[in-house]
Amino acid sequence: MTHPADSKAGSATGPATADDWLDELEAGAPDVVAAYRGIDAGQFLSVRREVRRRAGSGTARGLTGQLAATAGALAAAVERLPEAAFSMPGEEEDWNVSQAIGHVAHARAGLVLAASLAAGRRFPVRAGPVVPGVPGPGDADRQGLLAALARSQRLIARAATRVAGHETDACPLDHPLVGRLRCGEWILFAGVHDCMHLQQLHELAVRLGAPTGAAQPSMR
Repeated sequence: MTHPADSKAGSATGPATADDWLDELEAGAPDVVAAYRGIDAGQFLSVRREVRRRAGSGTARGLTGQLAATAGALAAAVERLPEAAFSMPGEEEDWNVSQAIGHVAHARAGLVLAASLAAGRRFPVRAGPVVPGVPGPGDADRQGLLAALARSQRLIARAATRVAGHETDACPLDHPLVGRLRCGEWILFAGVHDCMHLQQLHELAVRLGAPTGAAQPSMR
């Protein structure tokens, strides 16, 4: 069975621009997008500032919804790519696209899980720093990648309920790019990380002439 993306490459709904995907995502994930724009502009200090400002007390539930929007955008990108794209270089280390998408599915759930453990005072005492360069499976197909993204969002939804009320609690998780963040801030940063990979997928879709229409509904 041929997937629509395999037969309709080049049938984009309109000419793609540098930030069209980001503008579309902003409606469903405004805080995530605002924080990501600092990375997009190379202003890394502003990323931490925006994450701190937008992930305060009482934000866990809303941020979880915003991660559902980024998961939906990731899934939409996976749906639009032709099958052959998943074995192409993924612009991350020496990974292919499948490995990069598997990585983001694992990482987004892992960051929120770490926040939930810290919120519940169950964070492992001897946990080491985050190892950011861990790829997903290199041979995953479209359905496998969509299932991984959906599974990650279900895990996030459960874990984030334990962060609610503890958003400003300290979290010992140490990330080589951003250092230590508070519990609620890790939820938001998971969405920023999603956007980093969405940017790569968008650029790949443009190069391949794949459709670049509106993102699919949020994963909830």
